[in-house]
Amino acid sequence: MKTAELRQKDVAGLEAEIKSLQKAHFGLRMQKATQQLNNTNTLGTTRRAIARAKTILAEKNRAK
Repeated sequence: MKTAELRQKDVAGLEAEIKSLQKAHFGLRMQKATQQLNNTNTLGTTRRAIARAKTILAEKNRAK
């Protein structure tokens, strides 16, 4: 998800997005552990997406 799309969401929407990204990242880690993951780049991509969403959430909380 792009940064502009994340900035349009409210705090509850961002928290839900972070939770879903963390679930996806966990699933990818399990696939890697069982050697079922073909594209390991997705691990880094989801990790960066989680960080991006958390950063925007922190900015919104700071602005309150």
